[in-house]
Amino acid sequence: MKKITIIGAGFAGLTAVRQIRKLDKTCEITLVAPHAELHYLPSLIWVPAGLRKREDIIIPLDNFFRRMNVTFHKGSVTGLRDGGRVVETDNGEISNDGLIIASGGRFIKKLPGIEHAITPCEGIDAAEQIRDRIAAMDGGTIAFGFAGNPKEPSAMRGGPMFEFVFGTDTMLRKQGRRDKFELVFFSPAPKPGNRLGPKAVGRLLGEMKKRGIKTYLGNKMKSFSAEKVVTEAEEFAADLIIFMPGMTGNKWFDNSELPRSEGGLVKADNHCKVEGMQAVYVAGDSGSFPGPDWMPKQAHMADLQAEAAAKNLLAELSGQPADATFNIELMCIVDSNGKGMMVSRTEDKNTMLPPSMFLHWAKRFFEWWYLRKYR
Repeated sequence: MKKITIIGAGFAGLTAVRQIRKLDKTCEITLVAPHAELHYLPSLIWVPAGLRKREDIIIPLDNFFRRMNVTFHKGSVTGLRDGGRVVETDNGEISNDGLIIASGGRFIKKLPGIEHAITPCEGIDAAEQIRDRIAAMDGGTIAFGFAGNPKEPSAMRGGPMFEFVFGTDTMLRKQGRRDKFELVFFSPAPKPGNRLGPKAVGRLLGEMKKRGIKTYLGNKMKSFSAEKVVTEAEEFAADLIIFMPGMTGNKWFDNSELPRSEGGLVKADNHCKVEGMQAVYVAGDSGSFPGPDWMPKQAHMADLQAEAAAKNLLAELSGQPADATFNIELMCIVDSNGKGMMVSRTEDKNTMLPPSMFLHWAKRFFEWWYLRKYR
């Protein structure tokens, strides 16, 4: 009987479980993660306004693992050896015939003073901290920004920052407090959000201007402090800094034979197979894949990669051609706590729908539809 290990209980890891079980009812699946929970990070944007609470976003996975006949190994991965056949954790070792790495990415925290900023996609604790900090403020300047990994163009997560700044503006207006705050958006990119497409950049920047959100763009970040943001060209006051750094690979990669890109992610081909290794695949934020610079790090892309990785791993273990690939697609609704703007992009097409209340509710419906598989 084939023994498969999956590292990670996020979008890619759980999609890999479902795809494997769809194709093979008998193989042994062991999933390694610190907790048997899915944290639905796309909904973090709604926490500051009270549209979502902790219990809405954390989904216990015990029932899902039972249905899928998955053995859950509670622990954090510390290393990998024997060509990927042994996964080392802080709670023992796991051997396998095949491995899928879906352990997510790690935010680069090298900028001086970054401890003064909140990184929202680090999880629910961060989103609640943003909620509580804004609620306690009588006024002041809130700065929102993101940066990338210069050695890995795709390793950034900027989309949520547009949602946080627009959502905060909407929330403060509903509270009747917007006039007491200055909202600022900053990025070293001269055209932030360019991976969404040229039209989307214009629309996003235009929306900021319409809402009175000041922008500081195109200058490299130098440092943060408790009162300001400093770039190479200028500095500006900030009473609260909400910042998304670029991403790199997990620390445990250092204790492995995994080949890595210049930006620190696991190098893989368009079949999600890790270069130079047998029966080892990667999906989601952990991987560096061939494709255009705008290829996103988002849940939808992780799901597509995980499906390909699962199909190819089972094929390789069965001695069949492992030739499944994944489509490169960017698909998101940039939400503002009342309206949403939809953007989709493929290698052939770039589509954008203007903001509407319908798209806000479509995003909330998708959350329910997606999570019902795991409840």
